[in-house]
Formats: sequence, structure tokens, C-alpha cells
Amino acid sequence: MSEPRVRRAEIAIEQAHVDRVYTRLGELRVQAEAMRAKGYEIGHGAGREAIFEQASMLFERDMMVFHANQTLQTLDAEYEGLVFGRLDHTSDEPLYVGRLGIRDVEFDNLVTDWRAPAAAAFYQATAEEPMDVIRRRVIRCSGQNVLDVDDDVLIADAVPDDMQIVGEGALMAALGRSRGERMRDIVATIQKEQDDIIRAPWRGVTEITGGPGTGKTAVALHRAAYLLYRYRRQLGGAGVLVIGPSGVFTSYISRVLPSMGETNVELRALGEVLDGLEATRQDAAPLAAIKGSLRIRRVLLRALRENPPDAPGDMRIVYRGEVLRLNPKDLEKVRRKAHSAGGPPNRSRIRAAELLLEALASKADQHAKDDGKSPVDKPELISELGERIEFHRFLVEWWPILYPAQILRWLGDEKRLAAAAKGVLNRGEISLLAADLADRSRGWTVADIALLDELRVLIGPPPKKRRGSTVEVNPDRNGAPHRPEHYDEYSHVVVDESQDLSPMQWRMVGRRGKYASWTVVGDPVQSSWPDPAEAAQARDQAFGLKTARRRFTLRTNYRNSAEIFDLAAKVVVGHAEADELPRAVRNTGVVPEVRPVEASGMEVATQAAAKELLGSVEGTVGVITAMDRVPEVKAWLAGQADERLKVVGSLDSKGLEYDAVVLVEPNDLITESTTGRRVLYVALTRATQALTVLASNPDWLPG
Repeated sequence: MSEPRVRRAEIAIEQAHVDRVYTRLGELRVQAEAMRAKGYEIGHGAGREAIFEQASMLFERDMMVFHANQTLQTLDAEYEGLVFGRLDHTSDEPLYVGRLGIRDVEFDNLVTDWRAPAAAAFYQATAEEPMDVIRRRVIRCSGQNVLDVDDDVLIADAVPDDMQIVGEGALMAALGRSRGERMRDIVATIQKEQDDIIRAPWRGVTEITGGPGTGKTAVALHRAAYLLYRYRRQLGGAGVLVIGPSGVFTSYISRVLPSMGETNVELRALGEVLDGLEATRQDAAPLAAIKGSLRIRRVLLRALRENPPDAPGDMRIVYRGEVLRLNPKDLEKVRRKAHSAGGPPNRSRIRAAELLLEALASKADQHAKDDGKSPVDKPELISELGERIEFHRFLVEWWPILYPAQILRWLGDEKRLAAAAKGVLNRGEISLLAADLADRSRGWTVADIALLDELRVLIGPPPKKRRGSTVEVNPDRNGAPHRPEHYDEYSHVVVDESQDLSPMQWRMVGRRGKYASWTVVGDPVQSSWPDPAEAAQARDQAFGLKTARRRFTLRTNYRNSAEIFDLAAKVVVGHAEADELPRAVRNTGVVPEVRPVEASGMEVATQAAAKELLGSVEGTVGVITAMDRVPEVKAWLAGQADERLKVVGSLDSKGLEYDAVVLVEPNDLITESTTGRRVLYVALTRATQALTVLASNPDWLPG
């Protein structure tokens, strides 16, 4: 039989099984819908029962509806190829591997969940260690239709006469597929080195390092899905948090976990970690370095202990016909004493009131002594003055409830910032930071979010609102269950692009993972943070006392063609050791094009390059430029109405990939960052198929 006929016959065999799976999926959906309907029926008319019986019935109803909805949510997930693999062993029936487990009416497996121990051989078996697998088959589907099959033979001597072997290169075929606007899962093509990480123990800290295109992000997300499957009792209730570098990135990865049936994982960008705020704007590198360093914490601590700008500087109150006065020095002494206890200011107002009353009593005592009178009755004075409305009005103005945003805005006053930053920041840093904080017309920046979170903790929570007042409720994200504000009890935290987190951002992230195990993804060569030692210290503090730490390094670049990666590797010569760079395994014969362009002609050249690449690839085309030029470049391309075309800044391109990339003015990327060539290296490694570089200055490319 010819190879095409064999392939068609094998596709038909697998199509028959896939049809059985989807038929059963439909039956399970009908059953779940019936269960939900029955649950609602149980609640109907419950009011006619006794109170205890009514409560029991309502609980039963809620549990039935909850479980039915959970089942329907899983069954209705947007699966791209529910069944994607088959294992033929030397014994037993074939085992089909898919995105979730499904049994028939006799409870026999139709599909085994890819995370189950029985499916591990699909990823772990090799010709050297076949794990009893004769043939491993990848099944490629579109919806419910089988398009192709591809086989690996692991025990050649055991292949039965009637077993057909077809195809080759399932991984390379998958790598060559066009990219869309969202990252796809890789469950059908996970490699052994990746699977080892995915199935590593859940406790402690798992670090994943590797260069561009090695699948770090995909592995981390699949690890989250695996851990929730394998340890759902330990991890499911408290929840899993995934933190990425930007909103563009979290949007890009947003479909990966739902495609594997996990919809309750929370995704947040660094600018969204603090509840109630969302920042997307990036600071220029010198400003980000000030805000991200641990030095800034000392400035914030001093700032919140200073007199608020509108606080009264003098206190006068009449007691038994005599004016008692606390002058500015007296009040400053009381304020310092109140702060010396170390408690958060928003929890220290009572302490401040007691100290004010003691200071007033001391003044009264001094007046009595000067006049030759008997000492005052301090308890009586404190009791009387402490109940007066004028005392409480003064206290509220002098020791107000503080809010994080309020304190940062105060530091827009350069004199005030200079006092708080004395001996910590130099004059140039003070001027730069004050000018930035004085203008918040464009909203907060990503780096500000960590400062606001630090202040939130330093000042303590404001008093709770009384019942009946309006309380702002944060909406749930990505379908995750509602959690209390500033939730810090996640069971597992995933941090992607971790090499870019500043020390202050590590402190912010660490608060969310106080009780969590961690999966941390990064590549030192791609770092945009200028002081890795300080960041490493803050990172270790975020991990806490967790002693179980394991580190994995991925060394194969699956994203870039070898031609594209060879160009990217040149720009970091001298900034990275050879063993820190991955090996690209795919050759396309398409060499990146470097076009010299006059600065005055960059707009026309960008338009032309984008149009050419849109015509040459089926998937997405990214136009990458310096962060401050994004609005300008977007305006250049506004006339090209193609949803496949995306304009993105250098920092926001981290973690993303496109079929083709136009890189505008590489020298701008070098000069905008304190780690210049590393940022350029990132931008050059976003393309899978084609790359065009437009440069008015050739200095970006070493000779």
C-alpha cells in the first residue's frame, strides 16, 4: 500500500475514535445540564419545609449546581484538538492522550488526561528508555476532524506486522505553524526535558532558566495545569497566581490554561498586582532604577512620618480657664514618639492621641508649678480633654488617615522629597523623581505600583467603613473566584520574565506568595534590571524560608530559525557566555534583512516593510520600536488595517512571538535602557519566520 493510502487509512482509524470521544462528550454535557436543572428544582419550594430541612435542601442544591457548573465549564472549554496522542504498548490496549480524561459508560478510558501518570510515557519515553511503548503517535486535529498523524517508533523489534508507521517531524511541523494573537498550548509536543520540569515536585521553588524560544513560559503554564490536576486538594482552594511583565503578555497567554481545562488561575501583569489599580506606562530607565531600588523604601518610610502638608502646626486648648499650647517643636516631639513604637500610622491614632494628652497634661503641670499651684490631676485632665470635640477635630487634622497615592503625590514637592531622601538619593535623583511624581496626569507607571503596595503595608489599612456605607468591590479576573482585597494566601505563584523584576517588585510579589510554592521563569541574558545582585537578594527574601529549591535549564530554541538567532546572538557578544545562549534547531533558509534607512525616510520604510511581511507570512507581524516611539510608529501604520499587524514597545515585547518582525531603529533600544544590548537581543528573538531590521545607524551591529 502506498504511503498516502496508508496515511489516509490511519487517519480514518483515529477519526473513528475521535468521533466516539465527542459523542461521549455530548452525553456528559447532557448529564451535567440535567444535574444542574435538578439542583434548581430542589431549591424550588424549599420555603415550605422546616428551617433545618430548608437549610439542608439549599446546601444540597448549591452543591449540585456548583458541581454541575464546574463540569460544564470543563466540558465547554475551547479545546484545540481534544485528542492529540496515542501510545501503543507491548501489552494492553492502545492508550489515547488528550486535554482531559473521558470514560465511556462502562468506565473504560476513552482519553487519558495528559497530566495523569499513565500519560507520562507520551513525553518521557525515548528509544533508549521506551517505557514499554512501541509506537508513539501524534494526532493533529482541527475541531473534531483529524487532519494528520505522525509516528515515532521506540521499540523497532516489537512492531507487529499489522502496525502501520506514518509521517515524521511532528515537532518541526508544529514549530512551523503560523502564530495567532494568543499563545497555544504545547501539550501535543512537550519534549522530555520540558516534561521533567512540568512534573517536578510542587513544594519549594522551581526555577526555569533558558534563552529565547526555549519554551520557558509554556512549560511554566503547563506546570501550573499539571500541579492543579495532580495536587488539586492542596492547591486548588487557595489558588494559583501567574504574574507576567505586561498586560500585552498576559493577554497573549490568556488562552493557554483554559485550553487545558484550568479556568480558575489568576493572571496579572506587574502593573495589576495591587488591587484596584492598573498601570501600563513604563518609566524611562534612570527613573525606573530609582523607584525599583531598595533605597526608595527608606525614603517612603521617612515620608510617611513627616507632618502631612495640611497638618496644623500649633495646638491651643482651654482647660479650667487657662490656655494650654503645644508649639511646632512640641508637636514634632509627640509625632516622633508616636512613630517610635513602629506601628503603622493608620493603626496608631489612639497612641498619638494619648501622647498629645500627656503632653497637654505636662504643660498644665508646668503652668501650675510656675504659678505655685498644686499639681493638676492628670487622669482628670486627660479624661476631660479627651472627650472634647475640638480635641478630636485637631487630632483628625494632625494625624489623618493616610493613603498610599496621597504620600507619593506629596513627594512631588521637591523640598519635601529632599528632606525624606537626605543621604539616600543624590540631588539629580531627587530632582528627577520629584518632577515625575508632581505630574500624574497620565496616571501611575508600572514601577509606581510596587511603591504604592509598599506604602499600603507601611501605613496600614484605613479604618473599615461602617455598615451601610458603599464598599468598592473588585471584579473577579479571568473567571477566578472572588478573593479578599490584597489576598496573600495563594498556594502557588508563577513569575515569568523574573529577570526584569526590580527589588521593590519582588517585595510586592513576595507578599502574595507568603505561603506558596513557586515556579520562577527567567533568563539573565535578557535582563533589563541594572543591579542583578540587589534583585537576587530581594527575590530570596520573597521566597522566605523555603529550603526545597531546584533549577532547570532549557537549552533548545524552538522559536527562532537558526538564521534569525545567529543575528540576535551577535548583539550580545561580550554580554553573555556561549553556554548561556540556546541552540536554534530549525533552519528555514530565510536570512534576516538589515536595511540601512535615512532617519527622515523611516516612516515610509516601516510602512513598506510591514506590508511586505504581511504578504509573505500567514500569521502575525510585530513592529517593535523603542518604548517612547510606540505612539509615533502606530500613527505611521494606522492606514494598514490588518488585524495581524501589532506595534509594541521593546519592554512590552518580552515573552511574545510573531511570525515576522519589523525592528525599527535598533540603536534606540540600546540607548533607552541601562542594559541596552540585552533589550535589543530580546527584540531580535521575537520572530519565528522572518525579520527585517530598519536602521539609520549601523553601530548596533558589532563588526
